[in-house]
Amino acid sequence: MTAIIYIAVALVCIALGVAVTLIVQRNLAKTRAKAIVEEARLEADVLKKNKLLEAREEGLKITADAEKAATQKMNKVQSIESRLKQREIQLNQQQSENQRTRNDLDNTRAKLDDYNNRLNERSQELDVLQGKIREELEHVSGLSSDEAREKLIESLKDEAKTAAASYINDIMDEAKLTANKEAKKIVVQSIQRVATETAIENSVTVFPIDSDEIKGRIIGREGRNIRALEAATGIEIIVDDTPEAIVLSGFDPVRREIARLALHQLVADGRIHPARIEEVVAKVKKQIEEEIVETGKRTAIDLGIHGLHPDLIRLVGKMKYRSSYGQNLLQHSRETANLCAVMASELGLNPKKARRAGLLHDIGKVPDEEPELPHALIGMKLAEKYKEKPEICNAIGAHHDEIEQTSLLAPIVQVCDAISGARPGARREIVEAYIKRLNDLEQLALSYPGVIKTYAIQAGRELRVIVGADKISDNETEKLSAEIAKRIQDEMTYPGQVKITVIRETRSVSFAK
Repeated sequence: MTAIIYIAVALVCIALGVAVTLIVQRNLAKTRAKAIVEEARLEADVLKKNKLLEAREEGLKITADAEKAATQKMNKVQSIESRLKQREIQLNQQQSENQRTRNDLDNTRAKLDDYNNRLNERSQELDVLQGKIREELEHVSGLSSDEAREKLIESLKDEAKTAAASYINDIMDEAKLTANKEAKKIVVQSIQRVATETAIENSVTVFPIDSDEIKGRIIGREGRNIRALEAATGIEIIVDDTPEAIVLSGFDPVRREIARLALHQLVADGRIHPARIEEVVAKVKKQIEEEIVETGKRTAIDLGIHGLHPDLIRLVGKMKYRSSYGQNLLQHSRETANLCAVMASELGLNPKKARRAGLLHDIGKVPDEEPELPHALIGMKLAEKYKEKPEICNAIGAHHDEIEQTSLLAPIVQVCDAISGARPGARREIVEAYIKRLNDLEQLALSYPGVIKTYAIQAGRELRVIVGADKISDNETEKLSAEIAKRIQDEMTYPGQVKITVIRETRSVSFAK
């Protein structure tokens, strides 16, 4: 029983302790809450004061900016007002000047009206005088004014006819003397105006590269890339010490063009290996074949030639990649075709047939096969194969006299082919002969006394002669220029004309030390 009482007392004590503890904790919590509330109130007061200060500063700043903007606007308004005042002053001055000008114009107009009135009076007086003079003349001459005018016109007509006949006779005589010379001059000048390239590459093509590192990639490991290129294109590829260049050598211009385009694509793509080389070369061959056909079609359309067989069109397109003595074959054929049309029109023949024969006359130079026959006969056989008319076939075969000419088209094609090929600048001149001609020009001028130096420039079309100022006078330079020109004309052979410029100058040189 006692133990139970002790336990109950202990439990009561524990309950009292817990209650006391809870009361203390509650009081502490109330105190802490009051402290937190007070602290929050103090922080709120501080924040409120700070915000008020910031708002006051912002208001002051806005006020200052507004005052500054207002000041700037006021300055602008004042400057605008000053400009307007100046403009108003200028306008007032201009108005006064306009008023003065208007007054001057009114005065001038009044004077002009007065002058016109006096002119009208004088003209009326002149009309009266003319009438009196006409009556007196008619009375003296016994003719009316109309009859006198007709007689004067008849006499003037007779004099004009006589003078015109004399003038026409003089012109005819002069034309007979100079016609041949002027005709040759016109022909030569016309030929020179249509001159095309004077030289092209015949058997090599230079392929430019950005750096010499690409040469190693083109050669490939143990040379397999370059061997694959040569086998695919049939062109010899020369990779030497020439900086930033590779030489493509071969006598077939179509193959050289295929090799050039294939190399360009391979270098641009960066993938260079035998399989890729074969793929690119096959693709380029197809592109070149399409371009050849397109070139043939465009040429036929430009010349107005219709109904050509597709194989003939392709052969015409192949002429673009063929040259003869340095002259592009397609340009030569187009030029010959146009010349044939002009000549046929002058002779009253069919210009379309002549143009057709002129275009096809050299197709024997670009056959798919290479038979052992002259190109004129090959071209004639090709034209016969593709059903061209007999006179066109004969003109093609006879333009180098391999067969007999049976139509008037044949001599026209022969002559126009010679004109196109033999005109100055059409075909390439041998380098040695070209250099020798330039040296002969210079040596010829050097042979004259007083000549110090000579320079043949512009491919031999101009010769500049420098003479000593102490040896030849200004008047003698004109004589020297004429003598050199005459001697060149008599002794040398040259295309076109040569301009001789004689230079005489005096130089005074001093040195300041």
